[in-house]
Order: sequence, then structure tokens, then C-alpha cells
Amino acid sequence: MSDAAVSPPRESFEPKTLVEGAYQRLRRDIIEGVHPPGEKLRVEHLKDQYEVGAGTLREALLLLVTDALVVAQGQRGFRVAPISIEDFEDITRTRILLETQALRQSITLGGEDWEAGVVAAFHRLSRAEQKLGDDEDYVQAAAEDWEKRNRGFHDALIAASPSRWMRHFQNILYQQSERYRRISLFRKPVPRDVHAEHQALFDAALARDTDRATTILTEHILRTLESVRHMPAEFFATHTKR
Repeated sequence: MSDAAVSPPRESFEPKTLVEGAYQRLRRDIIEGVHPPGEKLRVEHLKDQYEVGAGTLREALLLLVTDALVVAQGQRGFRVAPISIEDFEDITRTRILLETQALRQSITLGGEDWEAGVVAAFHRLSRAEQKLGDDEDYVQAAAEDWEKRNRGFHDALIAASPSRWMRHFQNILYQQSERYRRISLFRKPVPRDVHAEHQALFDAALARDTDRATTILTEHILRTLESVRHMPAEFFATHTKR
């Protein structure tokens, strides 16, 4: 049985150029809400904030356009992509279709290297989830680390899927769900034990119980959608357009 390699997402690399560095900082600030959905991103202002030239910043913004986190408006510049519950429902449904199929393939085809990768990723994620139980200020500081490890765990689960395109599009959908997941994680509109959900998914995957693992994964992803649905309606009214 073979283990397929997965290219790490762009923001996981250490920046080697000014463009990559600006891209990573802008992306992080968009995900964390420093630049809220709908906000106009003015190059002349942001270049000073991020300490790069206008050309560098435009290149970084174009990378974020390909991530669908920023919208290019022709001659009018750039805006942070809006959010809506309808958008997240679409992201969630499509992500479930791709990720459960990729997980099914990984459980069937993954060898010892795949198992070792899942074990290591789950251990790292568990350590980060322990920190999320601390006070709110510390939770905010630990958010980026948790998100990276959460992503690493989900990537490890599907790493043995032979479909490069399936993993590629799952990566895009994961990125798109990140802003919504941050809302769910910190506002906690619906109580949930995320670590218990990950533990159950981990156990089923290592037991090679394909049906149970894909069912747990589906429920896990849907719980985030349920949490976001419980956000006040005015939250989306505020963040859909600016």
C-alpha cells in the first residue's frame, strides 16, 4: 500500500520573499478579523502598515484573490471577501463530499507511514487543544497554533488519497471554512467538545473502520456549521457588505 505526498498549503511555508511574507501576514489578519469581511483594502494605506512597497502588496493581494479571501474589483482595488451563512453551507456540503471520499481512500490505501503521520498529527493537535481550555486571552494567543495543528491532523487523515486534485480542492475548501471556524471556536454559540470529536475520528481511522470514520468526520464538520448557524443574524448582516 502506498502513501501519497501532500503539498503543504502556501501559508505553511516560511516566507522566502517579501511577497510571501506580506501574503502570510495579510492572510492571518483577514482570518483573524483584523480586516473584516467587506473591508476595502487600500494599497496606499496597507503598504505602510505591512512595511512593503505597493507592487509587493498588490502581488500579495492577488495571491489572496486566488485563495478567494480577497475580491478584486477592477480599477476600484480590492476588498476582503464577504461572508454569509449560505456561503458556508455551500462550503460545508462540498467539503464533506471531497474529504470523506479522500478519507475513505486513505484508510483503504494508507500504510504504516500514513498511520504514523496520523498518530503524530493527533498528538500535536491534542497538546494544542489542552491550551484552548485556558483563559480567553491565552486562547486568542494560541489560536494560530491550534489552527495549524488542526489543519495538520485533517491533512494527515487524507494524506494517502491518490487523488492530487481531490486533496487540492479540499485544501481550498478548508481555507475558506477557516474564517467561519474561528467564529465558532471563540464565540462558542453551541457547546461542543472538539477534542472528543477528534479522538473519535482518530480512533475510527486507525481501526480502519471506514464507515464509522467517514460518519464521524461528516458530523464533525457539520457541527461547525451548526455553531455558525446559531450566530446572531445581525452578525452576518454586518459582515456581508461594507
